[in-house]
Amino acid sequence: MSKKIESSRIAFDVLNPIEDMSRRDAMKLLGLGGAATMMMGAPTQAEAGPSSDKKVKVVVVGGGAGGIMALVRLYKALPNAELTIIAPNEIHLYQPGQVFMAAGLYTHDDVVGHNKDLIPSGVEWIKDEVANFDPDNNKVITRAGKEVGYDYMVVATGIVYHYEWIKGLTADDIGTNGISSVYLNDLEKGTTKGGEVTWTWFNELKAAAASGKKPTAIYTQPNTPIKCGGAPQKILYLSADHLRKEGLGANYIFATNGGKLFGLKEIAESLGEVQKRYDTITNKFKHNLVAMDVANKVATFERTYEVKGEYDEDLKEYDMITKKEMVDIKYDFIHVVPPMGPPAALAESKLGWQKGSAKGWLEVDQYTLQHRRYPNVFGIGDVCGIPKGKTGGSARHHGPITVGNLVAQINGEPLKEKFDGYTVCPLKTEYGKIIMAEFGYEGYLPTIPFLDPATPRWFWWAFDLYMLKPMYWHLMMKGWM
Repeated sequence: MSKKIESSRIAFDVLNPIEDMSRRDAMKLLGLGGAATMMMGAPTQAEAGPSSDKKVKVVVVGGGAGGIMALVRLYKALPNAELTIIAPNEIHLYQPGQVFMAAGLYTHDDVVGHNKDLIPSGVEWIKDEVANFDPDNNKVITRAGKEVGYDYMVVATGIVYHYEWIKGLTADDIGTNGISSVYLNDLEKGTTKGGEVTWTWFNELKAAAASGKKPTAIYTQPNTPIKCGGAPQKILYLSADHLRKEGLGANYIFATNGGKLFGLKEIAESLGEVQKRYDTITNKFKHNLVAMDVANKVATFERTYEVKGEYDEDLKEYDMITKKEMVDIKYDFIHVVPPMGPPAALAESKLGWQKGSAKGWLEVDQYTLQHRRYPNVFGIGDVCGIPKGKTGGSARHHGPITVGNLVAQINGEPLKEKFDGYTVCPLKTEYGKIIMAEFGYEGYLPTIPFLDPATPRWFWWAFDLYMLKPMYWHLMMKGWM
């Protein structure tokens, strides 16, 4: 291990326990120099304020990253408020760590915390789930039938995985018959089966490759918004590198509903170069997994493509006709990324978008994160129906904006905080290197502007593996960043 990575490892070990510390002390222990301090940034206006001494009741729905980040900021900004969080999960998962579990670098214990250590004293914690949102009457109803009223509400209910939307597949199939999925977890129970079975899958794939017959491994990406859009390729490259280090390979197939490797041209080109390092990788674009024959190891994809229609003399071009066909692909191993959607209670309520591509997701303004029809409701995290931002890094940027604008709403002031669409995707291209893709509504938003964002770097790997987790527990979950 290099000295640079070893020093980061020491910082990780020092900060691994969850304990109280100041932002300054946490930064000191992390050994953050100039570049890393730039990455974290100085406290924004929202982090230093604003505040209100009004006596209001605020309910936060959801106990994941977004919910806790919103809650601790509200706790500091509203000293006289009655704060309630509705969240069934006593265990708090550091979800980005599941990819490192899949790579054999973390265990379950490395990604587990407890909400009792994160929820401030004096906050009412209702250990239940919201079953019904009633924004017309400023109340929610829990699964147990408890009615909870509010003056203001933050919705942080996250995202739901739908393995059952793939015909022939259930969540119980994950970990059997060559099937894995790094996403599989139970946030309420605090289990991380996906990371565990995917590491086993890595090694089963390696064993198959070592047997002399080159296996076929498929990696899918669905036609819905997903948590961390780069995760499917992270698993592809890490598993391929796991084999490459032993001089082994496989027939890798990346089957995605998208039309390219990444939405930003330079990063897509860089990923194309990354793929050349490994054994045969075939990209099948516009392929959406719709069915599986688990027993016979056949994946069925709906392929979308265009053909030329009639020639338009006025426009001097051909009409393009969209067509679809079903394509069956045999496999030995498959990593499935499930279709995802908002929680049913939200999607079926008046708070969700009522139509369009974002139907069912929380209908908030993409800049202020305030609900477009219910001004006393705000959103944070994956549940927001906005063009960008279904990553943990996005939720961290939502925090000061959501809370700053909610406080402004309480004070009867203009909502000045604006979300720029910041999304971050640490694309793991091999063991030891990451492309840190940071972008927003208008394109690139690099934290360190002088670094080429499309270049894989060991620095980002060390940061992601060793430093981000303690920063998550000690800074993000404490409202310090």
